[in-house]
Amino acid sequence: MSEVKVYPVPKSVKKNTLLTKERYQTQYKESIEQPDIFWPKKAKEFIDWIEPWTTLTSGDFGNGESQWFSGGKLNISVNCIDRHLKDKANQTAIIWEGDDPNNDKKISYQELHDAVCKLANALRTRGVKKADR
Repeated sequence: MSEVKVYPVPKSVKKNTLLTKERYQTQYKESIEQPDIFWPKKAKEFIDWIEPWTTLTSGDFGNGESQWFSGGKLNISVNCIDRHLKDKANQTAIIWEGDDPNNDKKISYQELHDAVCKLANALRTRGVKKADR
């Protein structure tokens, strides 16, 4: 049987966390007991919506159907990149690791934004429109 390795979280990291164990437990309880209040609050806090949702959740778990935030519209690029440019433009957005551990690249939000804009402009000049697949 293989040995399980445990890597404890350093105290320096623990003291700089944004979410304590107690706060996590409180939020978890809220998410279970009052989902119609908790999830819309989180969705407005962490996501920029183009159009708000009309239905928070619907579906039938027995049939494997689940929908959240139905009717809502958002732009994934805005939420993952653009909204971070003001405060985090020079911070790392992506860490790419190659097969060789010495081959890696740290990509800032600004570099990622520039690359996405370059790709979008190239697609636009080739006639690709929104919602084309």
